[in-house]
Amino acid sequence: MGKALLYDSTMCIGCKQCEQACADQNKLPYSEAIAAESVQSAHKYTVVLTKGDKFMRRLCMHCEHPACASACPVGALHKTKEGPVEYDVWKCIGCRYCMVACAFNQPKYEWGSLNPRVRKCIMCPDRVVAGKQTACAEICPTGATKFGDRDDLIKDAQERIRQNPSTYLPRIYGLNEVGGTCVLILAGVKVEEFGYPASEKIGDTPMPEYTGRVMEKVPDFIPVWSLVLGGIYWISHRRDEVAAAEAEERAREGKNGSTR
Repeated sequence: MGKALLYDSTMCIGCKQCEQACADQNKLPYSEAIAAESVQSAHKYTVVLTKGDKFMRRLCMHCEHPACASACPVGALHKTKEGPVEYDVWKCIGCRYCMVACAFNQPKYEWGSLNPRVRKCIMCPDRVVAGKQTACAEICPTGATKFGDRDDLIKDAQERIRQNPSTYLPRIYGLNEVGGTCVLILAGVKVEEFGYPASEKIGDTPMPEYTGRVMEKVPDFIPVWSLVLGGIYWISHRRDEVAAAEAEERAREGKNGSTR
């Protein structure tokens, strides 16, 4: 039985301890400045957003049928039987197809690095295999983030909605979206208000099914040549690409700094 996370936004107090625990677990920097950042990035895998008195976490949804893994031509991303969608940096060729494929806009790229990687929440796979909770679930002081078997968490979420219909919208986000995810969300407001894609937009069909239908029409030699050409493109255009991305990042950081 696969593991999952249940995030109940009505129990969240916005303490951001999940952000800190995630950073510690993944050896990422964390400071007051990073805590104030309201977007996910290559150094911030999860973010707690605030609107009025409402809070919402954003993180990788760990889809049951991940589009990122399906789109990756070298298998750098893969779904484990325990639930997490893991990333193998040694296989990654930097094509960033995963970034395009993800319906939830989760994979981020280290644009400013000379040895860039794709970065995202990987659901603490070492802890999960060892029978432990994820770092974010373990640290959460209110139980807003809960770790467990996906089927059990679904039953828990359904029971919460049944017992408190005035507190929750009658929906478990992630239950069926894109074929189901291993991050389930309960909320009293629409998750779309915090940047999640609408269920109607992404549908219930697993994204890889769309990929498969297209790839069935593509000759076998095309993927090989796509890798070759991708490598050539990478070598010849990487310097300009990084320079442009760094300029954009500096501009964004300058804007953020002036508004804090």
